[in-house]
Amino acid sequence: MRDLAESVESVEQLATVWRAMVLDRDPRADVRDLPGIAVRWADCRFAFWNCVTLTDAGAGAGSLKQRLNEAAGIMRSKSRPGFLWIFEDLLDAPARAALDEAAERAGLRYAFPGTGMAGNLLPIPEPAHPDLTFVRATDDELLRSYADINSRAYGFPLEDGRDGLAGSSLWKSRVFAYLGLRDGVPVTCAATVEADGRLFVVLVATDPAWERRGYGEAVTRKALYEGARATGLTRATLHATAAGAPVYPRIGFRPNSPMRFYSLGD
Repeated sequence: MRDLAESVESVEQLATVWRAMVLDRDPRADVRDLPGIAVRWADCRFAFWNCVTLTDAGAGAGSLKQRLNEAAGIMRSKSRPGFLWIFEDLLDAPARAALDEAAERAGLRYAFPGTGMAGNLLPIPEPAHPDLTFVRATDDELLRSYADINSRAYGFPLEDGRDGLAGSSLWKSRVFAYLGLRDGVPVTCAATVEADGRLFVVLVATDPAWERRGYGEAVTRKALYEGARATGLTRATLHATAAGAPVYPRIGFRPNSPMRFYSLGD
């Protein structure tokens, strides 16, 4: 098990950032902090804005079973699909061993893995990439391009990503959201946002046609550089997908809790 304090930090960062993102999408969204469960659910087409996570530190197998059933019930009450996020290092050893079976019994299906990461890595040098120019997404057209890159990268319909970001005032003002343009065409994106004295990295993606060229790392560095320059913050956190996990340690992030994402079963 890694440092429990960093796993707690990771789940708290999720709860803080997703509160802002979900309420930005819909001020009437379901945002609740229940015993052992944080609900951040916009009930929109963009599945990442429909989130439930378990928050108990050191949860045992019995508590885990109860929380999984409660979380699945919340998810079933919604009209749009989303994900349950599990930070494995918040569970004790017996609970981690029982997780797969307990999730299945609750009617949950494993979707994909992730990794919480953090580091005291800022400031960093101003980044550059020979193929790219960087532009901040401060208008609706650029924000739509940002949403479309994420949709292509994660296999969502374009309208799903646009439903999550279109028209957002938060993203155009308080989020340091950057696009990497190749020959004037947006091909990669990353953003940072201030959260409880840290910069949180959110929605990093590269168009699948332009992967494996270092574009994701370059634009993430740009979002971190500009966020740190504006806020003076020195610590950053993120939740990495399997595709992004090898990239972030090169910037200075250190993995903490492994994560598992679950959706409702059929």
